[in-house]
Amino acid sequence: MRHFGHISPTVRKDLFHQEPAEFTATSPARILAAALGATLYSPATRPQLAADIRKQAARGVVSMVLCLEDSISDGDVDGAEENLVRQFAALDEDTEELPLLFIRVRTPEQIPDLVRRLGGSARKLAGFVLPKFDEKRGIAFLDAVADAEISGSHAGLYAMPVLETPELLHLETRVEALAGISRTVNAYRERVLALRLGVTDFCSAYGLRRTPDMTAYDVQIVAGVIADVVNVLSRADGTGFTVTGPVWEYFRSQQRLFKPQLRRSPFLEEGVEELRTALIEHDLDGLLREIELDRANGLLGKTCIHPAHVTPVHALSVVSHEEFSDAQDILRPERGGGGVMRSAYTNKMNEVKPHRAWAERTMLRAEVFGVAKEEVGFVDLLTAGLHV
Repeated sequence: MRHFGHISPTVRKDLFHQEPAEFTATSPARILAAALGATLYSPATRPQLAADIRKQAARGVVSMVLCLEDSISDGDVDGAEENLVRQFAALDEDTEELPLLFIRVRTPEQIPDLVRRLGGSARKLAGFVLPKFDEKRGIAFLDAVADAEISGSHAGLYAMPVLETPELLHLETRVEALAGISRTVNAYRERVLALRLGVTDFCSAYGLRRTPDMTAYDVQIVAGVIADVVNVLSRADGTGFTVTGPVWEYFRSQQRLFKPQLRRSPFLEEGVEELRTALIEHDLDGLLREIELDRANGLLGKTCIHPAHVTPVHALSVVSHEEFSDAQDILRPERGGGGVMRSAYTNKMNEVKPHRAWAERTMLRAEVFGVAKEEVGFVDLLTAGLHV
């Protein structure tokens, strides 16, 4: 699979200076973690789940979570598990590449049980999403993933812990909670693909809910937790993990208090102002701003609950030609000793040593999401993705 693989090779050639690379479920973990992109959640109760997965793959989705936790009622769990077994059996017949598929469980005991019940179709499974993750629960969850892999002879099952407990949110317990999570995920480093943020649960602890006019970063109590998670768990010194962006929960027009957050000029230049109008009408201008803030704050990828959110996430994940040019200059072997230079675009300073970690992360993103041509912008990428 590859990002933007759902659009034609001819269109990709027109859009990309460097096209997104292909990857599979057996690619190195660093590639898969960066390539998760917009991870689309779906309740495991959906009766046509296998068909839904195929349809979303054809629309450019490369990772999905099939949820047995908060998206379904307590009384539906048994039926949802049975449905997953049926749907995976149907997917087992597929020869085409499917998205990376994860199951979000409620308890550690579900993990080996589900792998056993899935049988041979478990080979379509990339791993499990682990809710309410803390040090104590985390060990039980991660041991269960390891045990399921051994007993099911299924290589490469990954875990994606969800950081969403009150102890992580509350100031007086946050330092120890983060330290405990760090100890746990480092002990199982080869198993942990990425860390996910449960911002809805954070808000719930204080009876809050952000409006479509506001990003997660406008809710200061949430922004503080995100900053601390990145500080402890996503450092660029080789010890960090990929941390993905929080969910955007709106997909229909709401009454607004503030002006739209999308400038007109990029859309006027491309002659697609109606696209700007459609994005605003579906409250996606707030999503676009949050994606930009995610990346500025060290997050990569995003939890999505609606297919309409996928293409914007991927379009804004593509590396611009200017970013690529700067990263290349910073990483040139002859600049290993450091120094400072004017960028090739002559609009900024590139300082080799301080900007090196940024450049390395940018090149990894360029590998999985591609590099846009010099004259290609976000609007072009979004339009191409939506027109399929």
